[in-house]
Amino acid sequence: MTPVRRPRVPRLISPVKAAATVVPPFTGPWSPTDTGIDRVELFPLPSGRGPEDVCVDLQGRLIAGGEDGNLWRWKQGAQPQDSPELLANTGGRPLGIEVDARDGTLIVCDAHRGLLRVSEAGEITDLAAIAARKPILFCNNAAVAKDGTVYFTDSSDRFPISAWRRDILEHRPNGRLLSYRDGRVEVIATGLYFPNGVALSPDEKSLMMVEDSTHRLTRVALETGAVTELLDLRAYPDNMSAVGDGTYWIALPSLRLPIVEKLLPHPGLRKLADLLPDRFQPQPSRYSLAALVDGDGQVLRTIHGPAGRYPMLTGVRQQGDLLWFGSLTKNAVARLRLESS
Repeated sequence: MTPVRRPRVPRLISPVKAAATVVPPFTGPWSPTDTGIDRVELFPLPSGRGPEDVCVDLQGRLIAGGEDGNLWRWKQGAQPQDSPELLANTGGRPLGIEVDARDGTLIVCDAHRGLLRVSEAGEITDLAAIAARKPILFCNNAAVAKDGTVYFTDSSDRFPISAWRRDILEHRPNGRLLSYRDGRVEVIATGLYFPNGVALSPDEKSLMMVEDSTHRLTRVALETGAVTELLDLRAYPDNMSAVGDGTYWIALPSLRLPIVEKLLPHPGLRKLADLLPDRFQPQPSRYSLAALVDGDGQVLRTIHGPAGRYPMLTGVRQQGDLLWFGSLTKNAVARLRLESS
């Protein structure tokens, strides 16, 4: 497939003043007593890297997509030595992947192309690329309701995925929450700070959502669009997924960086920092983390990866007693067998 045209990136960021924050300590349920992420099994991609999200379809097959646009599918019960089949290539950059339970098709958030549907045979249908007369610039993560409504995040209306760090450094509410059904795209909420992972509540009346820039877990009332903050997370969040029992896994690819938090009241310094070469800018930590929370934002369990053996953990999905992980930078999907907590 011909690669999708990449959008232009703004030359300068336009940061605003915000209050500095202090990173809370890893105590209580955040204590690093379980370091299972440093002991994961790896399922290599045949090409490319960056399986940013992971999904298990109705037949128990694992699906992940890489930065080269490929969507890979492993057979049910696959082991690390088993190679996946190539399902499709989007021509863009697949991120969040979900299943439409009505027919088993995949809903794919492509950072360059928008919201897609992928059939069992790998046929791709474009669903949404524009919302409220604005391009969907950074389609990121989704959740699919029983009636087929797709709720998904457009993380930034200024910066594409190639410049995601610049959006966080700018620290403006550039993101929005959207919905799609039967060819119609609606805006649920705007003014969001890099909205990322989303997951539906069991009654589908509300949506759990994380915002990366503000490292917070929120709940969105779908009838009104009202956003309620539930939890200040100890690390920067990415994708999230519902377990099905009213609990949710959140992938947290990096610890919060004190220098970034301290620079929030100083937009001029942040603007200067953006002009520095990448190697001199604040870098994500290699410490990976996954947290299990309930619908009120209470932390039930955390799993840590302090040695950084599976860095930039951006996707998490539970399948029975297995946890599947995706990463923005690794060339493999990871698997961990859950132990009783």
